[in-house]
Amino acid sequence: MAISFNQIPNDLRVPLVSIEIDNTGAVQGTPALAWKILVLGQRTTSGTQPAGQAVRVTKASQAEQLFGADSMLADMFRKGKAANSYIETWAIALDDNPAGAAASMTITVDSAATGAGTLYLLIGGEQVSVGVASGDTAENIAQAIIATVNANPRLPVSAAQDADPATVKLTCVWAGLTGNDIDVRLNYYSGESTPPGVTLTIGSMAGGTANPDIVDALAAFGDEWWNSIVMPYTDTANLNALEQELLSRWGPLRMIDAITFSAYRGSHAATGTFGNGRNGFLMSCMGTNLAPQPAYLWAMVYGVIGSQSLSIDPARPLQTLVLPGILPPAKSDRWDLPENNLLLHDGIATHEVGPGDVVQIQREISLYQKDSFGLPDESYLDINTPATLSYIRYATRTRIQQRFPRHKLADDGTRFAPGQAVVTPSIIRNQLLALFTELEEKGLVENFERYKETLIVERNADNRNRLDVLSHPDLVNQFRLMAMQIQFVL
Repeated sequence: MAISFNQIPNDLRVPLVSIEIDNTGAVQGTPALAWKILVLGQRTTSGTQPAGQAVRVTKASQAEQLFGADSMLADMFRKGKAANSYIETWAIALDDNPAGAAASMTITVDSAATGAGTLYLLIGGEQVSVGVASGDTAENIAQAIIATVNANPRLPVSAAQDADPATVKLTCVWAGLTGNDIDVRLNYYSGESTPPGVTLTIGSMAGGTANPDIVDALAAFGDEWWNSIVMPYTDTANLNALEQELLSRWGPLRMIDAITFSAYRGSHAATGTFGNGRNGFLMSCMGTNLAPQPAYLWAMVYGVIGSQSLSIDPARPLQTLVLPGILPPAKSDRWDLPENNLLLHDGIATHEVGPGDVVQIQREISLYQKDSFGLPDESYLDINTPATLSYIRYATRTRIQQRFPRHKLADDGTRFAPGQAVVTPSIIRNQLLALFTELEEKGLVENFERYKETLIVERNADNRNRLDVLSHPDLVNQFRLMAMQIQFVL
């Protein structure tokens, strides 16, 4: 017998007993995948974390210290950690684009108060309550709004008096297009009302230009495996740059793939147009409608909730999962079933509003819609597909590398002694078949007999150190729809 030892030499003469430990066969079953989320976003000058460096964030208060309490990233982590505090989350902070401008808008108080009450403003989804006394002038109320806004260090805007003393100017704390998504409205919640006599004219945030360039952030990715990426920006240049990085990571020479979660805020027409302009199978973008919270907050919560589920079971659909802390659009603005169905043909993931005004995922699709010839292609419609394929690849790579790290390769039928570190095509084939049955038990694949019949494992004709494998796993699908016709009899 000729056993392949790793550490004990053949010419050892020193007595008595030498025992080496080999852990290559210790791990049983399919491997667990430690899921990590990477969040991109802007910091403010009050933050301590340098831009362009990845940092692990464990709690919202830490994010406020690292990135500034009034920053985009701090706001994202407040919502994200409240939605799911368990999953491992990292961030790369970005500075404002030097060429960018901050979005702004005005609130004009048109009349004085004839009675006392409370002014209920909702700014970027955050409640701002302003006390109003009977007899307060328009200018008094405007000053009270300014003082209340500026007293809240977590708001994404600052307030100042405009040229008209009864007009308040709100300006986004950071520069860029994302500031245009900050919504300001009055009396969002049921039961809220404006103090007697008071009327307001509320504008819309506009004028924000030039998001940060994420190229520096991409360089900071390194070769770390981020399973999910939360992307707050939807401008074409940044999405193109991120998509190229995602495709590189998906490739067979890196295999550190990620799924990006983002969101788009706008009208139904604008959202459909945006979706039809993209085609990335590793990106999922949730349409938010004209919701009271900015798209970057939707992207964050969608990302952590989706990632948590995919990390447990990549093939299980995300439909009906609640997006905690996300506020729904006003009832008059909500999209109906035909409108959502159109968006699902435009590459846009959709949400629905359940009882109690709870926002939940309706269907999680990717932006992929067409093949390289421009023809309709549903192969990567749902993000469960790349997520499941990613896990199968990881499990396969882990199984082969852990069990055969330093083995020799021989043809089937070679008469090598038991215990020799030798593999043959049939040995690898049997390992792949065994792995398939384990994946089948986990509900990730189906049709074992077809897989067995079509699995090819052979030595490369030109490189005798290489095995070539052709595998056809049949991925399990998601239960999306039951169609039924009832033909009744009287």
